[in-house]
Amino acid sequence: MIVFRYDKTFEGLLTVVFDAFFLKIFPDRLIGETDVEPLFTEREHAVTTDGGKSNRVWLGLERKLMPISCNMIRYVWLSEVPQSDELIFRYIRKIFESPVSIELNFADEDVLEIRNLAKKVDKERLRLIQFVRFQKAADDVYFAPVSPVHNALPLALNHFTDRFNSQKWVIYDLKRNYGYFYDQKTLTEMTLEDLTAFTEGKLNEDLMATDEKLFQDMWKAYFKSMTIKERINPKLHRQNLPVRYWKYLTEKQS
Repeated sequence: MIVFRYDKTFEGLLTVVFDAFFLKIFPDRLIGETDVEPLFTEREHAVTTDGGKSNRVWLGLERKLMPISCNMIRYVWLSEVPQSDELIFRYIRKIFESPVSIELNFADEDVLEIRNLAKKVDKERLRLIQFVRFQKAADDVYFAPVSPVHNALPLALNHFTDRFNSQKWVIYDLKRNYGYFYDQKTLTEMTLEDLTAFTEGKLNEDLMATDEKLFQDMWKAYFKSMTIKERINPKLHRQNLPVRYWKYLTEKQS
């Protein structure tokens, strides 16, 4: 078994592709820098992430693929599904080795899996756009905690910077402990050392603006008044609005 060890970054993965073709040695497994070497390893290669190498691989992909297929590679990386990096590596290898385009050859298991996994991540992106609920803090910054299954927050940022460009806001991924702060001009990645400001998916009331609780009560009253009890369909409701998002939705709070 041939093993390549790298830093588990997207640039690192593209560097893996470069090294594999340069050395003409293709790994059976990809592992992180601190991972235990698998049994029956015959050869191990340590990959050093190189921006120049990764850029050359990406430019090569852009020449070979449609833009939507390049996006799918990024989406699959953000899926964080175990061994998705090995799936991406096999896909890229087939792209470069095939004399004809394979990006629409869904008879190939890897091509099909890339598409299906990318669709799941894109669905998570759309759910973030639909279900993010901001809460106004005392300093007039709007906070929105989230915890998507896939790491889809970076894919939804353009929507929020365009839609809410007149407000200062923070969208924070509690599951991965990072988020983004927008100051009406610049978007900055951030990490909070203390997450006690959020309780059960909500900003603590002592940190809210004085009128935030009032607006939340008004929204819940509106939501309740618009509900037609005779048309309630719990199964369809959970299908369209996954339960895991409920704790972040103002209208779902008792």
